[in-house]
Amino acid sequence: MAELGRKSVEEFRLSEKNPIVVVLENVRSAYNVGSVFRTADAFLSQAIYVCGYTAYPPHKEIAKTALGAEETVAWKYFKRTAEAIEQLRRDGYQVFAVEQAVNSYPLHQLEIEANQKLAVIFGNEVTGVEQTTIEQTDGCIEIPQLGMKHSLNIATAVGVVLWEFVRTRINGI
Repeated sequence: MAELGRKSVEEFRLSEKNPIVVVLENVRSAYNVGSVFRTADAFLSQAIYVCGYTAYPPHKEIAKTALGAEETVAWKYFKRTAEAIEQLRRDGYQVFAVEQAVNSYPLHQLEIEANQKLAVIFGNEVTGVEQTTIEQTDGCIEIPQLGMKHSLNIATAVGVVLWEFVRTRINGI
């Protein structure tokens, strides 16, 4: 691991995080949740907020795909997504749903400031982010898609969105 420049668990915990919180609302698959933990670790995300019936650690299926990231990424469970949004607002986060919607912001056109605190909500694999949740956000972000299919697996969508936000914070990219 040292040859790859990987951080130890303690080094990860002490690392400065990107001020991005991933919110998972009623995600059915614990495997998807584990993949999100792994991606959040890769991009040094501040935390994951798990809402509704989304599985949370410790969980066998999460551990299988997270590969230890459930031990490094901070997370918190909220029974209702509205409670998570209230907490994020108190902490100074701008909150967006990742959803295809009228007047959504194309991901690559969303202008964010270097140190802006962002929270992104990802919804159920079939039904998406609940409309009542969308109404509490600062808007929707949409990942442009060019093919016949116009949906991505939630774990893939999280990776695309986090990379775009982190990319804009890295000099020279």
